[in-house]
Amino acid sequence: MRKCEKARDFNSGSVLSNILYFSLPYLLSYFLQTLYGMADLFIIGQFDGTAATTAVSLGSQVMHMLTVILVGLAMGTTVSIGQAVGARDKKRAGEAIGNTVVLFLGVSVALMVLLTVLVRPIVALISTPEEAVAGTIQYLTICFIGIPFITAYNVISSIFRGLGDSKSPMYFIAIACGVNIVLDYLFMGAFHMGPAGAALGTTLSQTVSVLIAFWAIRRRDTGLTMKKSDLKPRGTAMGQLLRIGLPVAMQDGLIQVSFILITVIANRRGLTDAAAVGIVEKIISFVFLVPSSMLSTVSALCAQNIGAGEEERARKTLRYAIFIATGFGLFMAVLVQFIANPVVGLFSKDAAVVMQGGWYFRGYIFDCMFAGIHFSFSGYFCACGRSELSFLHNIAAIVLVRIPGAYLMSKLFPMSLLPMGLATAAGSMLSVMICTIAYGWLKSCSPSDGRRKKSFSHTRNVVQ
Repeated sequence: MRKCEKARDFNSGSVLSNILYFSLPYLLSYFLQTLYGMADLFIIGQFDGTAATTAVSLGSQVMHMLTVILVGLAMGTTVSIGQAVGARDKKRAGEAIGNTVVLFLGVSVALMVLLTVLVRPIVALISTPEEAVAGTIQYLTICFIGIPFITAYNVISSIFRGLGDSKSPMYFIAIACGVNIVLDYLFMGAFHMGPAGAALGTTLSQTVSVLIAFWAIRRRDTGLTMKKSDLKPRGTAMGQLLRIGLPVAMQDGLIQVSFILITVIANRRGLTDAAAVGIVEKIISFVFLVPSSMLSTVSALCAQNIGAGEEERARKTLRYAIFIATGFGLFMAVLVQFIANPVVGLFSKDAAVVMQGGWYFRGYIFDCMFAGIHFSFSGYFCACGRSELSFLHNIAAIVLVRIPGAYLMSKLFPMSLLPMGLATAAGSMLSVMICTIAYGWLKSCSPSDGRRKKSFSHTRNVVQ
């Protein structure tokens, strides 16, 4: 692997070019990370039955929820480093990195111990079908033990992205993904280890990813230095990490909880609907690559722009991101109406699962278009240090529409999963409306660009 790049400045040049430069490697990284879970689900489907497939789909959904919470918390790192880089404040960037290490070391160890102890109650809480209970417990126990490695990878990636480098995380995950696929065929195919083999392959491949990332950091020339004193928790640095990261982590966690609750609703309809929803959730995580990449791209690029006092450039970045995400979402919404069943059929040989999964997919896909818009807004709010706005619009959508809508549709239409899929899109429509209002309010409250540029110019002169 080549030597990593120095921190990149996104405060000049074409806004669209910068978005593409940053988002495409992130898009590929997210694709490869999503391929982890999809590979597990695909391979288990080739060697085991519906119960094992359900165990892996449910277990990986719980792990996906945990991962997005960690990534959300790490958003505080990306934004803090991005603002410091934009303001040319090397000392503040070093403190952000050091305090990130301390924060996530404690979080990962605590989660590993707590979740491993609670694995059986967790499996019961998500209403796992009886046939899949043993496999789900095996899968989650192994993955929970590997939480420190999952955390380390995502934290290191957030640091690189805060420095404007989205390519290095792509290299790390590409290697790990290849290792994961090989280990999946070895453990589930040759050794017939079932869900435990899927979890073991995922955990070991994440370990490889972390080792590669640490090796890259030792070779990294960023122009920034982290001193031993930066590892000491500091009120200002830790406060910013938590002020930005906690609302995003809570937001992402509650979004995943809402999807797990929808899965619980499906689980209570029987093994067929449980497997169908689990498969589509995995497919959707792949389709959401573009909207998710826009969130990370907008947060990182706008953080640098705002750190440099370039408010209008940050808003232009947001507009481009919304346009890209909306166009992609509309294209996918139309395409999926024709290919839903064959795609679901790649992951199950059960005709009933394929049929129900196809209906759920056709309804759920509309969420991609609306989510692309509010993901972009959320990235902008985080870059502004107002991640609580992102939290509020998501909570409103979950509580007012997504969960009650899915439950109501499940009761009114017991023979089809299509209405349940549409309920998720309705929730995102509410988020878009709230985001539009919040953006207008935030824009009207912000100081003029001229005053901000003068302020940040003075800051840079002092630092230099």
